[in-house]
Amino acid sequence: MRRITLALLALSACHAAPSTGPAIYVSDEASNVVHVIDAAALALRMDIAVGRRPRGMVLSPDRRRLYVASGGDSRVDVIDLDQNRVLPALPSGPDPETITLSPDGSRLYVANEDDNLLSIVDIAAGRLVAKVPVGGEPEGTAASPDGRLVVQTSETASMAHVIDARTAAVIDNLIVDTRPRFVAFEPGGRRFWVSSEVRATVTAFDTATRRPVGRIDFNSAIPGERPSENKLQAVAIAFTRGGDRAFVALGRARLVAELDPRTLALVRTFPVGWRAWNLALSPDGRRLYTANGLSGDMSVVDLVQNRPAGTIRLGGRPWGVVAR
Repeated sequence: MRRITLALLALSACHAAPSTGPAIYVSDEASNVVHVIDAAALALRMDIAVGRRPRGMVLSPDRRRLYVASGGDSRVDVIDLDQNRVLPALPSGPDPETITLSPDGSRLYVANEDDNLLSIVDIAAGRLVAKVPVGGEPEGTAASPDGRLVVQTSETASMAHVIDARTAAVIDNLIVDTRPRFVAFEPGGRRFWVSSEVRATVTAFDTATRRPVGRIDFNSAIPGERPSENKLQAVAIAFTRGGDRAFVALGRARLVAELDPRTLALVRTFPVGWRAWNLALSPDGRRLYTANGLSGDMSVVDLVQNRPAGTIRLGGRPWGVVAR
């Protein structure tokens, strides 16, 4: 018994160990953990237990805290990344799925899928300060780089709602392609992109006029017959820091697409795991990572050589991924 107890204490200490270098964090909605992966060795470093069904994640501006939407417990878990320990949770409203931060890190914007709301959380006060009614099943959430706007997609409404961040008022409702999933602002904030899971499209909108200015249909851009279990689904979107490269996860198709940010034309595709739902870029922009829910792993793409660079087996159902 003494040996077992000592072993458990040693394991617990390992899981609370301070951070030891660049890492990748993957939320696992089946295992209720955040996997911590050593970015240099591309090996699993530890798991951090969080609430039930963790999905969306976002890093604080100083990259020292990770916010995790734990949908099954209706809260946002907060992880101190220097010590790899969980801090007191923040309120989130019911069933949080995707989350984002204001550029200054003071507010958290949370999509509440069950109640058709965007909740706004004051982080310092630790409380909800506004609930914004939006369309059915809100999913993707993004704040503009200048902090003035928040865009919230609604899956069943096929809309992107534009919200004034200061007043928490909806100032525009944009019709988008069926079942919009994610939204992302270009680094300069001039445009934002909205993905459609069902149509397998991405549409770019001018932020000032809120009019569509570009669109790609992946079924046309990547022709070929595919079984239903491998169909194209446009989901997460990411840009390099300078905005010169753009990437879209294609879900069950086991692909990530690279697009020309100026024209939304297809540049190339990369093979990744099954149901690549979320993706992230390394801080130096040299690697891309995808969380693959149905193959239970994380794919690594070398963006210098433009080729696959490895797979990290995780198990469970990986959902979100961020890199620090």
